[in-house]
Amino acid sequence: MNELSRTSQTTPRRVTILGSTGSIGTQALDVVRAHPDRFELVGLSASNNAKMLEKQAHEFSPKYVALENGDADFLRNCDAETLVGPGSASELAKAPTDTVLNGVVGFAGLAATVSALEAENRVALANKESIVAGGEWVMSLAEGNPTIPVDSEHSAIFQCIEGRTESEISGVLLTASGGPFFETEKAKLADAGVEDALAHPTWSMGVKNTLDSATMMNKGLEVIEAHHLFGIPFDKIKVVVHRQSVVHGGVMFEDGATILHASTPSMKLPISYGMLYPERVDVSVGATPFDGVSWTFDEPRNDVFRCLPLAYEAGRLGGAYPVVLNAANEVAIEAFLEGGIKFLAVADLIETTLEAAPEFGAMESMESISEADSWARNEAKRKVKEVR
Repeated sequence: MNELSRTSQTTPRRVTILGSTGSIGTQALDVVRAHPDRFELVGLSASNNAKMLEKQAHEFSPKYVALENGDADFLRNCDAETLVGPGSASELAKAPTDTVLNGVVGFAGLAATVSALEAENRVALANKESIVAGGEWVMSLAEGNPTIPVDSEHSAIFQCIEGRTESEISGVLLTASGGPFFETEKAKLADAGVEDALAHPTWSMGVKNTLDSATMMNKGLEVIEAHHLFGIPFDKIKVVVHRQSVVHGGVMFEDGATILHASTPSMKLPISYGMLYPERVDVSVGATPFDGVSWTFDEPRNDVFRCLPLAYEAGRLGGAYPVVLNAANEVAIEAFLEGGIKFLAVADLIETTLEAAPEFGAMESMESISEADSWARNEAKRKVKEVR
């Protein structure tokens, strides 16, 4: 048992949870609730759900609460120190802690990741957009302070790859559930509605991630994230569709062996591992069943779900292209939710925005990344209006 394990079993792990009212945050608090002796909550943050944040503050007594938007009156009865307004989550991420769990959704999570890393706080990262948009710059900030991935797929790869040398690794495997439409004929997807796209067969996630799963963009963003997190070339990142969602990822080695990570599909597993790394606790999920079960693996339908190959292309091009990809996707998903574009038009909108992208400088600061992000959002919104 290493020194960190011996120490942390007697000393509660100090944790800040960003996005505590969302899907990742509420599941993280379920873990804390089940193991109160293992955690000390430093801070909680929410985007706009002040009422739920107030309830969480009363239950868990964090030192800080932060609200980006919304009615701060709910927080006046909290004993915690309050941070209110845009940028409050990033400010909270600087507070001394053992781990910052970043469960903020979308590009908005990048600033908080950067703040936490610059403050030398360890990050348990559920916000994949931080790595997609921040790329090499964010990873350079994380040098010497390992970022623990919380996406189930990257957590799986992280656990399989740990302790291995670069020369041993021939590739990594990302599994995709395929979402609700993997077996649906393309012609029928033309009229797919929001409720159809949100009917995920195995995972319970927030709206954004669920819709990204339906388009396969979720996997595309994860490919770019895996490239940066593990230093793996894009041509060595393989995606397969695994409908059972039990095998979450794996690592392929030079000798021909492959190590796979399997578990019952529950985000509480990677969340708890991210917060308590390198320890594990019982999160009441249960062991992976092996009796009378079958696992299948299929090639992605890239001709139908074009977001995945678009993400590979943007990742290989590098520079501002992943930023543009992510921003255009967020605009496209919002437009689909509002009925402004059809399901299959999501990929079309992203592709045309990428094609229109001008030359940008190096993505090595919040200013340069924000410039590319802002351009892409404006361009994508303009294209949505053209469709309407």
